[in-house]
Amino acid sequence: MSLDNPTTPQFKANARQALANENLQSALRGARNGFVNGRAAARAKLGPDEFDALRDAGRDLKNHVLANLGDYLEAYEAKVTASGGHVHWAETAEDARAIVLDICEQAGAKTVNKGKTMISEECGINDHLAAHGIKPVETDLGEYIIQLRGEHPSHIIAPAVHVTVPEVRDAFMEAHPHLDAERDLSGLDTLLAEARGELRAKYFEAEVGITGANMLIAETGQSIIVTNEGNGDLSQSLPKVHIVMASIEKIVPTMEDAGTVLRILARSATGQDMSVYTTLSAGPRRAEDPDGPEEYHVVLLDNGRSNMLGTEFQDMLRCIRCGACINHCPVYQTVGGHAYGWVYPGPMGSVLTPSLIGVEEGGQLPNASTFCGRCEDVCPMRIPLPKMMRHWREREFEKKLTPGATRWGLGVWAWFARRPALYRLGTRMGMAALRVMGRGRGKLASVPLAGGWTGSRDMPAPQGDTFMAQYKRAQR
Repeated sequence: MSLDNPTTPQFKANARQALANENLQSALRGARNGFVNGRAAARAKLGPDEFDALRDAGRDLKNHVLANLGDYLEAYEAKVTASGGHVHWAETAEDARAIVLDICEQAGAKTVNKGKTMISEECGINDHLAAHGIKPVETDLGEYIIQLRGEHPSHIIAPAVHVTVPEVRDAFMEAHPHLDAERDLSGLDTLLAEARGELRAKYFEAEVGITGANMLIAETGQSIIVTNEGNGDLSQSLPKVHIVMASIEKIVPTMEDAGTVLRILARSATGQDMSVYTTLSAGPRRAEDPDGPEEYHVVLLDNGRSNMLGTEFQDMLRCIRCGACINHCPVYQTVGGHAYGWVYPGPMGSVLTPSLIGVEEGGQLPNASTFCGRCEDVCPMRIPLPKMMRHWREREFEKKLTPGATRWGLGVWAWFARRPALYRLGTRMGMAALRVMGRGRGKLASVPLAGGWTGSRDMPAPQGDTFMAQYKRAQR
């Protein structure tokens, strides 16, 4: 799935399919509370005051970086070059694909190992390499599973969260026909052991390793990746060429600043104090180093991000890809990530995707929100996601991309809103009718013109007076 072939206009159709997919719904139910409870426990363990102080510090740090982004990028490039590495600037996804392919061809690569990197997903690196006779191998367990299934990630930190254990077993049985057909793959431990055995040899076969970067440190020229499996370490240290793919906003000024982000990254993502592996790399192997790549390349991707600077969407560039907003989103928890149709799902995707591919392609996604505000409440960088989704809804409406029925409904509402007396009368009559419909049960299983809501949930019947009536009474 590449930037050249986005599929987000089909969100509503994708969501309907997701709701009808029993396997997907089973997988989502199984994962629903794990991340949420983990973050809550990690926040309580650290202490809410300290946790929230770190969020403030992270927000201020990223705001400072974005205000001085050019300077920090230049400083980072100078440090990487001084260490013997190479920095490549990619304005578009097409540029990034061409750069990566050229490096791989220069290295004579037949196989490329990849640690999990959403930037490579954004650029469609796997398909591009495969089309030129180079085999990409995903080494992250979740990525490996979905690669076998011919899918793309449905979550930015748990790419195979939508896959059930029986489906993993079926994928392994089909992909590993050289193994005993009667082998026991009934448990998570046996599945993990088989994946480890299959991937172990791949680390020694690949000529090139590609990883992402959670951060790039301007002060030292280092890149940082955090993993729980160690696959990133092997993917970057064993091949003779290491390629880091990162977007331009991943810069932080100093190692101390990186530490601030690390203290809230894993806690927000998985509920861990720290990820199992936090790996720093800088430049190719030196004479005294026991291992490491002979060549070190960093591909810095813009792909529309610089256009977000100075706009109402700049705050989105503070995102550290922890997935907290996704984990807490009731829409994502119901339809999963593939319904969003592109690389980035959930609330962060609903803001970032239209920013990168345009509101014409991604305009449906900001509507995939209840505006409950949980995403902003849990974001470690305090990104105002609901506000930015509202901005995209406004852009969609201005471009007349909003469905006709929605525009008609808003027009009717606006007509009444400009006539307060009629508006108050209409709301009183509407509430009275809904109370009658929900009498005895306190909820409504069906409401005219609201089938999209009541098709999968009940609507509480209104209680008491309208808001305006209560407000007027309170002012007396």
